[in-house]
Amino acid sequence: MIAKNIIIKGLVQGVGFRPAIYRIAHEYQLKGTVENNNRGVIINIEGNELNVNNFITDLPFKIPKAASINHLVTNEIGIVGYKDFSIKKSSSVSDEVTEVSPDIGVCDDCLHDIKSQKHRINYPFTNCTNCGPRFTIIRDLPYDRPKTTMDVFPMCEKCKKEYTDINDRRFHAQPVACNDCGPHYSLYIYNKEYNEIDEIISKFNSLITEGKIIAVKGLGGYHLACDAFNSEAVTNLRKAKNREGKPFAIMIKDVETAKKYLDISNEEKELLESWRRPVVLLKTKSGLAPEISIGLNSAGLMLPYMPLHYMIFETLNTDAIVLTSGNISDEPVIISNNTAINNLGGIADAVITYNREIHNRADDSVAVVINNKPRLIRRSRSYAPSPVEINLNTEGIFAAGAELVNCFAIGKGNQVILSQHIGDLKNMETLEFYKESVTRFSNLFRFTPTHAVEDMHPDYLSSRFADGLNIPITLVQHHHAHIASCMAEHNISHKVIGISFDGTGLGDDGNIWGGEFLMCDLIDYKRYSHFEYIKQPGGDAVSNHPWRMMTAYLHHYFGKDAVNQYEFLFKDVDKNELSTIITMLENNLNTPLTSSSGRLFDAVAALINVCKNASYHSEAPMQLESVASATSECYNVTISDTVCFKESFKEIIDDIEHNVPAGIISGKFHNTIIDVIITISEQIRSEFGINTVVLSGGTFQNRILLEKSERLLEAKGFRCLSQSAVPSNDGGIALGQLAIAAKRREMNLFN
Repeated sequence: MIAKNIIIKGLVQGVGFRPAIYRIAHEYQLKGTVENNNRGVIINIEGNELNVNNFITDLPFKIPKAASINHLVTNEIGIVGYKDFSIKKSSSVSDEVTEVSPDIGVCDDCLHDIKSQKHRINYPFTNCTNCGPRFTIIRDLPYDRPKTTMDVFPMCEKCKKEYTDINDRRFHAQPVACNDCGPHYSLYIYNKEYNEIDEIISKFNSLITEGKIIAVKGLGGYHLACDAFNSEAVTNLRKAKNREGKPFAIMIKDVETAKKYLDISNEEKELLESWRRPVVLLKTKSGLAPEISIGLNSAGLMLPYMPLHYMIFETLNTDAIVLTSGNISDEPVIISNNTAINNLGGIADAVITYNREIHNRADDSVAVVINNKPRLIRRSRSYAPSPVEINLNTEGIFAAGAELVNCFAIGKGNQVILSQHIGDLKNMETLEFYKESVTRFSNLFRFTPTHAVEDMHPDYLSSRFADGLNIPITLVQHHHAHIASCMAEHNISHKVIGISFDGTGLGDDGNIWGGEFLMCDLIDYKRYSHFEYIKQPGGDAVSNHPWRMMTAYLHHYFGKDAVNQYEFLFKDVDKNELSTIITMLENNLNTPLTSSSGRLFDAVAALINVCKNASYHSEAPMQLESVASATSECYNVTISDTVCFKESFKEIIDDIEHNVPAGIISGKFHNTIIDVIITISEQIRSEFGINTVVLSGGTFQNRILLEKSERLLEAKGFRCLSQSAVPSNDGGIALGQLAIAAKRREMNLFN
């Protein structure tokens, strides 16, 4: 007879962990207790020594699918003489925290219950310990019903019986509810309100068939829906949202149906069907309205993850619906019922709400599979706020993140807790969402910042916010943070070759960086080489007008006469605007220097006429990737202290004049960038003996670039690391910032 105390940390709250422990303990005939507190799950067990040891060995393999164990510590204790095994009431004992579960897509058992349980027939909020809302409804820890937005829904006797029965799948499922006691949907249309779920679904389906737009409240915010095959409806939605060209996500009921319209690999199928249910970017076939992803050969697909989604598709007359964020332009997704009715009512023909509050806003997460590996592009619903474990003490460090596609991060113990996707902070409403979320994370995770880390750029609103905390500040260079983010994800701290490609980031010399070859660790970095500096006429405005960067490159390489020499390249450009840009370039008027890979991709996209003016962020590089054809050829470059693309531009223009298809030119250009990556990596390895290459930055969301670079680097004997669990774009910057600050603190190098 022995007794042991077990402390478990990880994703162990809100996922049916304690009932699972209870059942495993009974399986091994053990007695004791299990409890949740904000440090984790605490288990005291006693019994036969073999059974106790088998319990500890087998436990990680028998936990619920959404749970995960990061740390498991056991200690021998004295025998208490428990009479049975029981679940103790949750408690809060310290400022330590355990993980908060992200939201989990509805499980098959609950979908069955909607068809079979009398009190849940057609109940669209059916959930259990294995599924349902979590992060979006939680206000505080420990995760118990009174600390969620379910607190206003007293359980009926049937639900209470399930909630208190240890052998029931809904034991301690905090959002448990049914037709008799839980939240309900309402539909508002033409100043009328409908509350019967069958009628709501029927009207939704009729409106979709009629080509109408409907606002629907989801787990983490509102969506806007329309028929994904109706070009007019999709176009109307674009106009209403002021979203001229940015791709829309779609929802289809299952993978088999989706295969009619999209190419889906085994790895993509697994990701689509996972409990996280992200939007997955897939290659398109035909049939969907082309207005969904204008000019692109891919579309974002997600499968149903709420009971309502499944119920809608049972009688829907179309295979696919657009399901895009319910907001206007770049504002945060709407979560308030009144705001949705007032604001989205002007866009949508009907609004479907429900009367449970969304406490924490969360957009749909977005991922892509490259080299058979999932890569997050936007980390939000069903991923946040799961932490990243690193081998450093992060306690008390706040990382402000970047300006665009912002996420912030807080440090607790050895964890970096990343926020959900926040967005572009230049938007006032998004900045307010950022500030609100920092406060909520601080309260939820018992976080008191003692040190802040921010980007070097003094005008980033995230940096200004961090400055306002009035605590010591560490500044981190943008591209160093990109590389450190990938290093932190892989838990390495040794010196690496860091290749950081993106659109913008302030460099040490005051110029705009973005095509960087670094040698760095988590403390510091040295710039080995970079794409040569080119003038950026109009500053950030060039990202909306790729032809400006095309003009800047041609002016840089061939002089001001390039406009006359290559007049055919400017046939779609306003002559007065062109004249202004040339004047700016000639006289250095608002023309900061940039080494950005994003701006280079912009220039080439404009050069081959696939995107001269962009309607959304990164449209030109996305269009350039989309048209690329397979080829083994590449263009010439000159590599010295910097990388010069003069020969490339000359050869591209020559190809244009000889009517080489744009797809071949794009393919050759991609190969050129990959060849530069390989060449400079080999130079650094030869000179300094560094064999690990880290690829990060938003440009590495390009499937062609990342796929080929990884394969060729590994073929050359490099260890090549890229990002998967955290975005390589600016959504991952905060992780890198925090890892650098933690390492500098460990080495007593805080500035």
